[in-house]
Amino acid sequence: MRLLRVLIFLAHLGAARTETGKFWHISDLHLDPNYNASGTPLQVCPSAGSQPVPNAGPWGDYLCDSPWVLINSSIHAMKEIEPEPDFILWTGDDTPHVPNDELGEEAVLGIVERLTALIREVFPDTKVYAALGNHDFHPKNQFPAESNNIYNRVAELWRPWLSNESVALFKKGAFYSERLPGLGRAGRIVVLNTNLYYSNNKQTAGMSDPGQQFQWLEDVLTRASQAKEMVYIIGHVPPGFFEKTRNKAWFREGFNEEYLKVVRKHHGVIAGQFFGHHHTDSFRMFYDDAGAPISVMFLTPGVTPWKTTLPGVVNGANNPGIRVFEYDRATLSLQDMVTYFVNLSQANAQGTPRWELEYRVTEAYRVRDAGARSMQEALKRISSEQAALQRYYVYNSVSYDLQACGAGCRAEHVCALRAVAFDAYAGPRAKRAWGG
Repeated sequence: MRLLRVLIFLAHLGAARTETGKFWHISDLHLDPNYNASGTPLQVCPSAGSQPVPNAGPWGDYLCDSPWVLINSSIHAMKEIEPEPDFILWTGDDTPHVPNDELGEEAVLGIVERLTALIREVFPDTKVYAALGNHDFHPKNQFPAESNNIYNRVAELWRPWLSNESVALFKKGAFYSERLPGLGRAGRIVVLNTNLYYSNNKQTAGMSDPGQQFQWLEDVLTRASQAKEMVYIIGHVPPGFFEKTRNKAWFREGFNEEYLKVVRKHHGVIAGQFFGHHHTDSFRMFYDDAGAPISVMFLTPGVTPWKTTLPGVVNGANNPGIRVFEYDRATLSLQDMVTYFVNLSQANAQGTPRWELEYRVTEAYRVRDAGARSMQEALKRISSEQAALQRYYVYNSVSYDLQACGAGCRAEHVCALRAVAFDAYAGPRAKRAWGG
């Protein structure tokens, strides 16, 4: 009898463990196919613009976008760290930071195809849910609200990962939704084209619902609620504000408000939100009208180390990062978030990149999981404890920028973390944080 009880216990333990799954999230690979470490300082990489790159290494430089060897290394590191993820989220920006006249439509498509082939080669049996970034179009940022050649051709490149319905939707507006397959998961992925809401996109200026994406999203989330499905939402350009400077929003204000309305209305079925674009490691909190946390959005760091040229940003480079989430397959609740990185300076000095654990969110912030309530606890610690703030600040640049985060730095980051809405970001609480 004792042996039988032990066997039953072990069976239950094994069953419980199988409920935990893992998935990767990668973003902002930004391949610079012309990176040349042996070139003169002005010839190393087009993505550095007119800046000289005096000490370029074989694995990349903080003034440049990713060389092929760095991206290849990152995807193979994913395979070594977690070789059998349930799926991969890939949230865009594949091409380098160069002027439009240096990168035509065929070059954009060629880079997307090259990276797609790499991911499929390394993870041939893994489902990938992919979104376009604002640099994955020509001209960059100018995503139309209707079918075009790039939408059509990328849909065909990604057809092995998509249902026929998703291919048709993608060709119309570069967004789609897929049910998570296998293992009895009552889950769904929603892939958005938030480039339609980007303030730099002149094609959608003056529109109330470009591509009817908001109406489509409303319908998908309503049906998910009726079917008792939980949903992950992914996209490239996030709502809210950039945390490394002040007053830099990405969405037009009306689109930002509309996105917030959707999250507040349907937060009961939204198990997580996953975006990129910043190149930095951060998160965003969403609240109901009473101020209770209802959802969290994770912003994954980029593989590219490129130092941003946005006005007001000081020392805006990062080490390359990749991220894996642990989640409950039955509920899609996020149990942990784990970031791996490579110290680019060390990689160049040693001649090889070493992808290593940077941190686990549960350990770093002493929280039980990666859900909205836990991340609100993390935010409270970041806003009130200097040690937690400094830890977050170092992780924000993927352990690149190690300087102290003072009062002004704290205000920039904390206000961005907790205020996605324009009025909240500029409200009385925010002004007190700014010292106004």
